[in-house]
Amino acid sequence: MREPVKRMEIGISTFLEATRDPLTGKSMDHAERLRNAVEEIVLADQAGLDVYGVGEHHRPDYAGSAPAVVLAAAAAMTKHIRLTSAVTVLSSDDPVRVYQSFSTLDGISNGRAEIMAGRGSFIESFPLFGYSLEDYDALFEEKLELLLAIRASEKVTWRGGHRPAIDNLGVYPRSVQSPLPVWIASGGNPESAVRAGLLGLPIAFAIIGGMPESFAPLIDLYKRAAAQAGHDPAKLQIATHSHGFVADTTAKAAEAFFLPTMAQMNVIGRERGWNQPYSRATYDAARSLRGALYVGDPEYVAEKIVLLRKNLGVTRFFLHVNVGTMPHK
Repeated sequence: MREPVKRMEIGISTFLEATRDPLTGKSMDHAERLRNAVEEIVLADQAGLDVYGVGEHHRPDYAGSAPAVVLAAAAAMTKHIRLTSAVTVLSSDDPVRVYQSFSTLDGISNGRAEIMAGRGSFIESFPLFGYSLEDYDALFEEKLELLLAIRASEKVTWRGGHRPAIDNLGVYPRSVQSPLPVWIASGGNPESAVRAGLLGLPIAFAIIGGMPESFAPLIDLYKRAAAQAGHDPAKLQIATHSHGFVADTTAKAAEAFFLPTMAQMNVIGRERGWNQPYSRATYDAARSLRGALYVGDPEYVAEKIVLLRKNLGVTRFFLHVNVGTMPHK
């Protein structure tokens, strides 16, 4: 007897970009971007999307330093859409406060909150909150352990090397969902895939370059680690997050999204020492059927998502829309 096909969830993710407009040079006001975000989440709920994710960054070109607050503002105005961080930079945060923030969001939304825990794509939060990059891996591992202990039990006893111990203390409020969903987010790190598999946690891969099909070995590694730990691979949830934009025609989508994408990619490229500036040729190649940019009309983007599901078996797809400042309308 064939297994029933899992329904695939479709959602939006954002970092609440407030980057400079590539034509005018003006930056969006943070307060305006935050208000726009709530309107966008409400619209996504009305349109029937499954999930909305807000990422955490601590830079002038992003407004999303407190995703749970933004999501809570939208929670009271939505009915069905799931609300998640994308990601929570757990390494530089306190797991007690992370749990409390998202269990509060879970209460306001009546059981629609999720945490996507990762180490983040930028490092500004480490000096901001007094952490050393030398402890990059150890911080994440230890804090994930504490977060999972908190969600598993009302009273917690825990000791680690980077945070004061907890001795049989309660953490409140408790979430509506039991357990509160915690995902592991990864940019393609094999160790992250193995960790998530061994813990039986859902995983989200950020695929922002190359060909998505190249992530198949990582997903196989994730499933094998889960099976080794006694988890049923058939019950695992796998998400991907990729940049893109949908318009009435593919030509309109491609033109609207190119300049903001190029501008933002070149900012990141200069920071990270990339050798080549982002070009139209790079952009157009990424828009091809096997590329990692989901830009086009609805039918073309849907075709790419179907191919993604066929190649990777994903159960959730995040379209990250405003990689640069796209007009709110």
